[in-house]
Amino acid sequence: MADGPETPARGRRPGVDTALRTAAVWAVVRDVAARRRAELGRPLRVVDIGGGTGGLAVPLAVEGHDVTVVDPSPDALASLRRRATGDGVEARITARQGDAETLPVLLGEQAGRVDLVCCHGTLEVVDDPEAAVAGIADALAPGGVLSLVTAQRLAAVVARALAGQLDQARTVLDDPNGRWGPGDPVLRRFDASAVTDLLTRHALTVTDVHGVRILSDLVPSAAVDADDGRRALLALEDALTRHPAYGPLLRHLGAAVHVLATRDAS
Repeated sequence: MADGPETPARGRRPGVDTALRTAAVWAVVRDVAARRRAELGRPLRVVDIGGGTGGLAVPLAVEGHDVTVVDPSPDALASLRRRATGDGVEARITARQGDAETLPVLLGEQAGRVDLVCCHGTLEVVDDPEAAVAGIADALAPGGVLSLVTAQRLAAVVARALAGQLDQARTVLDDPNGRWGPGDPVLRRFDASAVTDLLTRHALTVTDVHGVRILSDLVPSAAVDADDGRRALLALEDALTRHPAYGPLLRHLGAAVHVLATRDAS
């Protein structure tokens, strides 16, 4: 994701299924991919936008899917190739330098035939979110699935307030793009309703919305240095998102919102 890799203070680096920034999202994506594969009876054609060094793409390739990673950074794509080779899935990984707006051109004849698009930590930094979503919609096959993860406004308000930056917290709340000031590295933050509206305008039907990293950015790092602490926090966050009373409310407090949507049939 765009806001950086998980970096524990000690011990083995957690994988995509245990890192605090990726575990909840990976669990959902893996389940979606497995169900879609069962429906189609074949491995999926996947596009990972802003997939960088392959933190999500390589695990999907290990699961047997064919993944095209689209990223503007040549250095990240070089790291992706090395990672794919190290995991023995280089034949299932394709690297393309570019961005979401140019996706149909980059995909060529694959445009309109993609089964799953992952766009994680990217929509908040692209030049034109509307054009990015239009490109994604054009890339997806009818019935294809979009997994979108993007920064969320309310969590930033809470984080700024807890840090004692009350003026910045209020600015995030009131600013049209959800930024705390000109030094904010994030170009925009979204509310879940704004994401839903954006996707709907491009013939994408939202099927699920949930918050991720509800607590993980607030818990002291010493509490999650070890695997046991990370697992306990991930289990607590999962329980919160599934709670019948609190889940719908707490999804707005996630540092990011994870939205699943399908491409409407032509």
